[in-house]
Amino acid sequence: MAKAEKKSGIIRIQWVRSDIGCTRDMRQTIRGLGLRRLRQIVERQDTAAVRGMVDKVRHLVTVLES
Repeated sequence: MAKAEKKSGIIRIQWVRSDIGCTRDMRQTIRGLGLRRLRQIVERQDTAAVRGMVDKVRHLVTVLES
């Protein structure tokens, strides 16, 4: 994506580690972010709620530069 096309207010989240062994609320947070498969990337609005969800499962996901 060119710099002129950069979307402000959007973050890209990639699921990088399995949720096996995690608590149920962490698995539900992963699903709530819209992630269904490992290595999947989703784009979400950069809001405080989404940032809080990412922070909760920060050991399972990465935020990609967009």
